[in-house]
Amino acid sequence: MDKIVIHGGARLNGELRVLGAKNAALPLQCAALLGDGPTTYRHVPRLSDVQTMSQLLVGLGCAVEGDRTLTIDPTGVQDGPKEAPYELVKTMRASVTVMGPLLGRHGFARVSLPGGCAIGARPIDQHLRGFEALGAKIRMSHGYVEVKAKRLKGARINFDMATVGGTQNVMMAAAMAKGTTVLENAAREPEVQELAIVLGKMGAKIAGAGSPTIEIEGVDALQGIDHAILPDRIEAGTFAIAAAITGGDLLLLDAPSSHMHAVIAKLEEAGVRCRVEPEGLRVIGPDELAPIDLVTRPHPGFPTDMQAQMMVLATLARGQSVITETIFENRFMHVPELCRLGADIHVNGNVAVIRGKARYTGSIVMATDLRASACLVLAGLVAEGKTEIRRVYHLDRGYETIEKRLRKVGAKIRRYHGAPS
Repeated sequence: MDKIVIHGGARLNGELRVLGAKNAALPLQCAALLGDGPTTYRHVPRLSDVQTMSQLLVGLGCAVEGDRTLTIDPTGVQDGPKEAPYELVKTMRASVTVMGPLLGRHGFARVSLPGGCAIGARPIDQHLRGFEALGAKIRMSHGYVEVKAKRLKGARINFDMATVGGTQNVMMAAAMAKGTTVLENAAREPEVQELAIVLGKMGAKIAGAGSPTIEIEGVDALQGIDHAILPDRIEAGTFAIAAAITGGDLLLLDAPSSHMHAVIAKLEEAGVRCRVEPEGLRVIGPDELAPIDLVTRPHPGFPTDMQAQMMVLATLARGQSVITETIFENRFMHVPELCRLGADIHVNGNVAVIRGKARYTGSIVMATDLRASACLVLAGLVAEGKTEIRRVYHLDRGYETIEKRLRKVGAKIRRYHGAPS
């Protein structure tokens, strides 16, 4: 396995370009299944999750070409198996998002149940309730779920909770249903809005994305399109914290500042200077960080995908911070590793109390999930001596060549191949 080694203490200065959003790219890859012809996406991040989704689409009968510019031709799916096997779903839960477009266009999908997850249970019951309301018959057996319908019919669906994947999956199914579908308590994330934009370009009739109520008027056919994927707000937030904690000055080119209000507000609360410029977001770290309190919430609240990274900032602030995680029940798995590096964090249920000002010293640490990996990289940037991060394959799911990009702005960081597991 690979490992990343960081020698901490360097200030980060310069420019970093924010790449395409992983959490937008994956459902957009699935949306290509709805088109009558090829769809081309630009600014696609080169990530292992994107490659896994492409592999799944090929297995369904799609022709997939390219990487940064990705073309997906779904015309061969008609004769394909319409199945997402366990081998792929177990590595990436987003694989279940093929259900909506397969059901909407082809009337059938068979997908492995995703099971547990390192950061907590994320059941797909809201997805299935939505499909059922649209008229699909659902059958579960041998670890798989089958959804089937001759033609879906529009319905009013009220989600029990704001679910991003569920909103996206049901939205794609409803795009080709007969009649009008109304989704209530829909997720409001920018990635949901991005999917609505893409479906609209394909010929779907969707209104209200970005609000709690989305209305979809079904159409008979959708076409392939050309679309540039929006920049990744989580990657931008991660790099912003890297600048903040190292006392650096980074211009994050193409950073989607309009989607980062909650993160920027917390950075400014900590004393970080954030300035929106024509080319992106400039972030300047202070001489001393102030403590923060935050609660993760669905968008437009503070994103759970930034909680681990912001915790590193909180450990370096002078004073006590409190972080409350309300989205996933097991998303403090990075805490023991941060404590090994020198943090003072006490967890009680879904609340973490952080006492700064930590003095990190380098050690060997183990990544447990994608965002935990990012937080360990951040801690390594400020740790005294050498930090060695193992299981960095988690990192490759959401950050493209992060070590090379951070090195260009001054970080002393390298990846080594063949590290012990």
